[in-house]
Amino acid sequence: MATVGWRELVHLPELGLHNVPAKIDTGARTSSLHGVVLDKFERDGAEYVRFAVDFERQHVRQVCEAVHVDRRGITSSNGETQFRYVIKTPLRIGSLEFRAEISLADRSDMKFPMLIGRSALRRRFVVDSGHSWLQTPGLEVEKGYKP
Repeated sequence: MATVGWRELVHLPELGLHNVPAKIDTGARTSSLHGVVLDKFERDGAEYVRFAVDFERQHVRQVCEAVHVDRRGITSSNGETQFRYVIKTPLRIGSLEFRAEISLADRSDMKFPMLIGRSALRRRFVVDSGHSWLQTPGLEVEKGYKP
C-alpha cells in the first residue's frame, strides 16, 4: 500500500487537470473539487455537467465536462448540508490511477482546490500526516511553498 502525505499533487486526466494541490482528509467521506457548475446537459443518453475550475494563483479558468452521476446532500466541515453535483472520473495520485467520486463545491475560501476523502483512499493508501508531497517525487518544498 502506498503512503500519502497530508497534501499531494493529484491529476484528473479526463478533465485535463494536472498537478492540482489537494489536501488529504480522512475526516471527509467524499472527495471534493472546487468547481462552479455552468450547465447540465444530455449527450448520448447520459447526463453531463459542465463546470469551471478556477486557479486563482495562475489566473486560469479550466472548463470541464463530466458524466453527472448524482446530486446529493454532503455535510461540510462546518456542519452545513449542501446539495452538490457528484461526478466519477479517473484520479491519479503518484503512479496509482483509479476512478473516484468527486463532489463539485465552492472551495474558493479554502487553501486547496481539492480535498481527497477517505472513500478514495480506502484500501489504496495510508496517510502519514507528518509529511507532504510523498507521491510527488522531486517537488522542491520551499518555506511557505504553495503549488
